[in-house]
Amino acid sequence: MSPSAPAPSRPLRGYLLLFSGMALVGTYVALTKPLTAVFPVLLLAWLRFVIAAVVMLPWLRREPGSVALDGRLTGTLLLQSLFGNFLFSILMLSGVAMTSAAAAGVILATLPAAVALMSWAVLRERLSARTWAAVGLAVAGVMVLTLTRGGTGGAAQSLPGNLLILGCVFCEAVYVILGKRLTASLSARRISALLNLWGLVLMTPFGLWQARDFDFGAVTAGSWLLLLFYALAASMVSTWLWLAGLRHVPASHSGVFTIAMPLAASATAVIALGERLGAGHLVALACAGAGILLIAVRRPAAIRQHGGRI
Repeated sequence: MSPSAPAPSRPLRGYLLLFSGMALVGTYVALTKPLTAVFPVLLLAWLRFVIAAVVMLPWLRREPGSVALDGRLTGTLLLQSLFGNFLFSILMLSGVAMTSAAAAGVILATLPAAVALMSWAVLRERLSARTWAAVGLAVAGVMVLTLTRGGTGGAAQSLPGNLLILGCVFCEAVYVILGKRLTASLSARRISALLNLWGLVLMTPFGLWQARDFDFGAVTAGSWLLLLFYALAASMVSTWLWLAGLRHVPASHSGVFTIAMPLAASATAVIALGERLGAGHLVALACAGAGILLIAVRRPAAIRQHGGRI
């Protein structure tokens, strides 16, 4: 299930899988908000890695024909997990706890623009005028959310939360760039399992520290089920949906489906969490959608590589 596999002639199925993968990302990002009210952030992130590590044990096996892990690959996996799993989880969960779930989903939709910006800054790639326009739209969308009090508790509370979400977007952009070095050597499933395992190693000291004084008996069955959904959706299902979709759809068509992420996050925030969408959310959502369309046409490979793994 390589992201570079040729696309068979079943585009409709591929489109449904791509849209479902991104919609699942937006849904679980929004649904982490009630979880942050039950679990401390570091403990919540640790439990997510623990659950996923158990379920993903079969994915750790080396497939026939794959390369053995050497020092270079191990170092890349560690660095990628540091940004894409460890720091991303802490920033995302902390940000969602402080701002609205709908705002978090819209800000996460700036990922394609962040990847382009990081590629320009780190890899010295040249960006077209369309890509710079997408970056500008991403910045404008975040500013609109903040200035129109798009968070749950007013500007003073939502500004730090929005900035934390923006920080996790750039962590994910680092993950995307580093991922280009791994996909040529390892399968997507094994990469996902190894990254989750490194995330577990990095998060364990902090998770155990918060677990010492946490009353697990006070957690309801509903919260445990929601945690299970979050762990499996974030580490396994959304990645599989995205990569499976890419087997049936040309890569140049895939980027547009990232718009499903803010749409699903906004819908989940309204339907499941009772949030209200204001004018700022709608304007920011329009900026995100326009930016994604610009990036999708010009930089399909960068969008494809992140694999819906947020």
